[in-house]
Amino acid sequence: MLAGVHVFHSLNILLVAAATITSGAVDTYPRQPIDIEHYRFAITLADSTDRIEGEATIRLRLLKAEVRTVALDLADASPVRQGRGMRVSSVTSRGAAVVFAHRDDRLTITLAGASTEGEVIEIVVRYGGIAADGLRITQTKYGDRTFFSDDWPDKARQWLPTIDHIADKATMEMSVVAPAHYQVISNGLRIETTDLPGNTRRTVYRESVPVSPWLYTLGVARFAVQEVGEYDGKPIQTWVIAQDRDAGFHDFAVPTRDVLAFYSERVGPFSYEKLANVQSNIGGGGMEAASAPMYGPASVTGTRTVRWRNVVIHEIAHQWWGNAVTESDWNDVWLSEGFATYFTLLFIEHAYGRDEFSQGLRDSRRTVLDFYARRPDYRVVHENLSDMTQVTTGMTYQKGSWVLHMLRQRLGDDRFWAGIREYYARYKDATASTTDFRLVMERVSGTDLRAFFQQWLYRGGVPRVEGTWRWDSAAKQVVVELAQTQVGEPFQLPVEIGITDAAGKVRVERGELVARSARYTFAAEQEPAGVSLDPQVRLLIDAQIVRRP
Repeated sequence: MLAGVHVFHSLNILLVAAATITSGAVDTYPRQPIDIEHYRFAITLADSTDRIEGEATIRLRLLKAEVRTVALDLADASPVRQGRGMRVSSVTSRGAAVVFAHRDDRLTITLAGASTEGEVIEIVVRYGGIAADGLRITQTKYGDRTFFSDDWPDKARQWLPTIDHIADKATMEMSVVAPAHYQVISNGLRIETTDLPGNTRRTVYRESVPVSPWLYTLGVARFAVQEVGEYDGKPIQTWVIAQDRDAGFHDFAVPTRDVLAFYSERVGPFSYEKLANVQSNIGGGGMEAASAPMYGPASVTGTRTVRWRNVVIHEIAHQWWGNAVTESDWNDVWLSEGFATYFTLLFIEHAYGRDEFSQGLRDSRRTVLDFYARRPDYRVVHENLSDMTQVTTGMTYQKGSWVLHMLRQRLGDDRFWAGIREYYARYKDATASTTDFRLVMERVSGTDLRAFFQQWLYRGGVPRVEGTWRWDSAAKQVVVELAQTQVGEPFQLPVEIGITDAAGKVRVERGELVARSARYTFAAEQEPAGVSLDPQVRLLIDAQIVRRP
């Protein structure tokens, strides 16, 4: 949505998300009639203590008159956390102290005086404490102290006062005072480096593109930094733990520029001011922080493994999907993870060939089938999500990826890519729902996709197709019989049947399986060497076919 010329990206009251086809459920986060426009965080770090001192200046627009209170997420120093958490020392607005209450991880601020619709105000929150999570202070394997953020999915509140929800997109600055022997990386461009008394240094970054709080990032460590080059005038950097300089510079040298070029040319322009690959000291995989994706300590091997190459591709794909185009509530996380997973495969198809692409799809399909053997009713699009430990599973990644692959098969490459480009252009640096995505793809393709989205995203399970085949020598025909054996109503399936001749050549025949069972006949002068289902890896099914005597 738009509010004036400013992207209406905060969670507002009366924001009605067109969340699903089958229901209008949204996640349970409490909406407010405000739009956060900009955060400025000033953080002080030290080696003598794990305590941080913080000041947050929050510029917000009121979306209706007579707003009396504003609530921010900020973890308090509760006994449950053994005293860890933040304590607020003061809150001011328009230069005067205002009344506030801080309990149950919510900072509720009472505004002074009457407010008007569209009014812009600034609130300054001063606070400090030892973060229980979100900002982690740890030692590298070399024994060096580091500070790294880990805000996914809603842990920014552990050290930053924010509206800590995926749809709250705002520009931000991160000003950090730390001992001078550290270097600092954060979102956006570095706009200041100033040496201060006491052998400390202030480093300031500014992110001019609105992003969600889980994408705010901070890394403070002894880094080795390489200016790798540029893409479209924007710097590409590598930041690795200093002792990992040689191996890290080697590992992150590729494929970053090629990935940026592929997504920029096929989807749309890269949103951010830089792309810095950062080795962090936390996590096991990657984290898609806007403009500065972070990778776990094991990401540097000096051998450029395929696994870590693919993690880099995935986190860069997130700069488009999840970061620039962000889901409007937690129910639609597949719009981030499913997209990044499939677009990783699309780059693999482009750069490394169809065979590796197809193997990636097969591996994903196996993950989906194994998952559904344990949780047969799981839906990709959540309904009214409140438990953030359940926000992602392999299905939001792998089944979400397969949904996009099957959509591509249904529409064809030209219409699929045209729809993707239109979707990105329309919702870049804003938020979107699954319904928003469907409507764009329908408009561009001229195809009604409601049944397709319903069965793959809003229904649990996957089709199980069992088949038999035989060769009718008298009629010179291959006879194939297929049945859907999963629990529940049949899926609507465009099936492909591969008929392999004696020379090993596969002929692909197509049919529709929309009922519980169907019978197909195909002309064949000679008895086939074999018959297979889905030989081109185009459909998410649990399939088996055997020869009938």
